[in-house]
Amino acid sequence: MKHFVRSLTLLVLAMVGGCSTITGDGRTVVRVATWGGAGDDSEFAKVEREIFAEFERQNPDIDIRLELIPGSQEYVRKMLLNFIARSEPEVMLLDASSAAVFVDNGVLKDLTPIIAKDQSFDLDAYFPNVVDIARRGDQVYAIPKDFTPMVLYYNRRLFDAAGVGYPKDHWTYEEFLDAAKRLTDRSRGVYGFKFANWMPGWITWIWNAGGDVLNAEGTMSSGAFDSPETQRGVEFLATLMKEGVSPSLSESAAMGVDLFTQGQAAMEISGHWALIGYAAAPKGSDGKPLLAMDDVGVAPVPTQLSSSQTVMYESGWAIGKHCKRVDEAWRFVKYMTSEEVQRKYARLGLAVSARRDVAEEIAAKDPREAKFFEIVPSARPPWGAKVEKYNPVETIGQNMMDSVLKSGKPIPEALRHAANQVDKEFAK
Repeated sequence: MKHFVRSLTLLVLAMVGGCSTITGDGRTVVRVATWGGAGDDSEFAKVEREIFAEFERQNPDIDIRLELIPGSQEYVRKMLLNFIARSEPEVMLLDASSAAVFVDNGVLKDLTPIIAKDQSFDLDAYFPNVVDIARRGDQVYAIPKDFTPMVLYYNRRLFDAAGVGYPKDHWTYEEFLDAAKRLTDRSRGVYGFKFANWMPGWITWIWNAGGDVLNAEGTMSSGAFDSPETQRGVEFLATLMKEGVSPSLSESAAMGVDLFTQGQAAMEISGHWALIGYAAAPKGSDGKPLLAMDDVGVAPVPTQLSSSQTVMYESGWAIGKHCKRVDEAWRFVKYMTSEEVQRKYARLGLAVSARRDVAEEIAAKDPREAKFFEIVPSARPPWGAKVEKYNPVETIGQNMMDSVLKSGKPIPEALRHAANQVDKEFAK
């Protein structure tokens, strides 16, 4: 990525300029970049606009200019170009999946000196492993907004109907498969599990088999992606389809519906955001939701290890390194990660608050949230939070899984090919 940055620098030198302006009435403009599209009329977008407006009411000397960039890849590309041109916004929302691209290229401001001077700000109020996503040694480059660990969701109604006990905190792969078989009734279109070829979701199965896609240093893939442990993880996922407890990828595509939300899959892996979709589950002929929220349970991902491993996806507020209005930018970051604002975001149900006090308060009222709270300490960041070149790995991984599950390619061969592809990308 550093070579990419240098190669673009000459193209954008003419664009270099300041990152702050003053309005006609003397207010300081604070540009804030986040992902999203214009015209978003969702409940989340409405609440967020209200939060921004409230910040301006409390800080009448600041004018927030929101810059929405649709698509995660487009967001990363545009933000990098802005930083190269020194036309970046004061504040950006940093996604854990691409955090290393920004943190390791030195385009963000170390917030540690600011935090040390602000006696009203307590970094210990946030989950430490979530803060660590944007930490490098003693330096902190973003204050976390919210996050979610990937979890196993299950439908209690289907478990009860099949006489199967609910998932335990330490379910082995064998126990999971046995339960999935008993939960499956293909004659009624009911499956024990719904698998989706989305690597951010299925990488947890690899980790819980003792494998990984990169070595511990994050420098190469050979020896990790093609390891016996990773092979066992992929073999297990392939077994789920061979045993018929999960529809094949082609069957899922032909069905064209979300099986879990339709009450036709007993389990799936997803993040906290899935709860929003579950709450809006369609209704059956009897007028009742096909998936009742009271039937939705949360459990750790099954594991072959001593404790379950999971990945967490997070977003946090960062300030550009060349920002000239640091005080105003910091006021915005502190406000957006405050207890007051975090409560508003948490009520939307999209993610877990990065503040422990808010998350704990919600967990005390909701057993599902309590289970999330229990899982958080063992969650680890995605590779993209620490490895700058990680992005192509997920495309390679998805293609690998397609070659195994759709084309029947031998798993050892598919994994060797994927590991070699990743190493070639890293060598560029």
